[in-house]
Amino acid sequence: MSPTSTPSPAPAATPASKQVAKRGGLMSSLMDATALLRSASFKEDTYVAAALPPSELRALADLKALLTTHPDPISIWGVPLNSSPNSESITPDERADVVLLKFLRARDFRVRDAHAMLLRCAAWRAEFGADAVADEDLGFKDLEGGVAYMHGWDREGHPVCYNAYAVFRDRDMYDRAFGDGDRLARFLRWRVQVMERGVRALSLRPGGVNAIIQVTDLKDMPKRELRAASNQILALFQDNYPEMVARKVFINVPWYFSVLFSMISPFLTERTKSKFVIAREGNVAETLYKFIRPELVPVQYGGLSRAADLENGPPKPASEFTIKGGEKVFLEIDGIEAGAMITWDLVVGGWDLEYGAEYVPSAEDSYTLCVEKTRMIPATADEPVHNSFTAREAGKMVLSIDNSGSRKRKVAAYRYFVRKPSV
Repeated sequence: MSPTSTPSPAPAATPASKQVAKRGGLMSSLMDATALLRSASFKEDTYVAAALPPSELRALADLKALLTTHPDPISIWGVPLNSSPNSESITPDERADVVLLKFLRARDFRVRDAHAMLLRCAAWRAEFGADAVADEDLGFKDLEGGVAYMHGWDREGHPVCYNAYAVFRDRDMYDRAFGDGDRLARFLRWRVQVMERGVRALSLRPGGVNAIIQVTDLKDMPKRELRAASNQILALFQDNYPEMVARKVFINVPWYFSVLFSMISPFLTERTKSKFVIAREGNVAETLYKFIRPELVPVQYGGLSRAADLENGPPKPASEFTIKGGEKVFLEIDGIEAGAMITWDLVVGGWDLEYGAEYVPSAEDSYTLCVEKTRMIPATADEPVHNSFTAREAGKMVLSIDNSGSRKRKVAAYRYFVRKPSV
């Protein structure tokens, strides 16, 4: 019989006391707390017409009436928004309500303003060729998976887009992307391409997933150099992708960003502010785990997911736990047969603790084997632990995570696979 992978229940995490341990600058700290409180109160729109108040229903009907006055068909993101004047009957597309409501919400349900915005967006898409850009080869393959890329989804099914621009601190990379007007235009087109791929992953239906999550890494971002590109990207998205972001998470936030946010916060609507989450450096994994499962968080942000992991479908779920400051936790994986191979992944947000692994045979006269010698894993570690062990006799694997040298509580996740021995 060929080897097979057998899923097993998650092992218990036990502290040194043998009790179960698995439990589910000033301005920066204040901003973190405030943003997380706001995010907890955020409620995404369902786009279900029956749930709209009468004033919004009237605005939707008025916008539809305005669109029927246009002789030519109008379509955005593949959704037809008006019927042809020559059509005697047409089946309403429920997606149209979702798209129209996005433009209405972007203009506070001012119908004529939303109508004008929609027409400008349709004209821009036609001129830009936005419907076809998602499939173009724009020569930025090396930036995909690093600068701006779609990767996985959050706990509610929203596609997640990650953004990180530290690579442009390198002058050669900067010149290649922004060295002249033509290069900047191509980069902007590529960034729109990433957004269009995100939109393709949406259902655009009432009650469905109708927006993405944006995660922006501010670590080492060259602010001054990217100002022109950032302003143009922001303008493009604000004008042509209304209400397409359900939540915007800023990670590795420097102190000055928090100060800046506190200055502009009074000028933002409560709706906009409710979408913002701010996480300072060292608090990235804990923040992302609130919204995204660890097996879908990229490894560089304290998760278990690598670039190619999603090519073969959803990954094996990970078990989450927390480690208190001053606590040592043991993860015990029982029931391993002789000849079986066990493979495990483990990650701790912020690391800076000791990790080790040993195999404990079931037989009383056997000796415990050191699989991984205990070692300190620094906070700078950007890869999870990944290892395999083939058992010569039945027993259990014990992973130890020692946080006794820190006062900080840390989030962690692990998963494992047991491949039974061949018969």
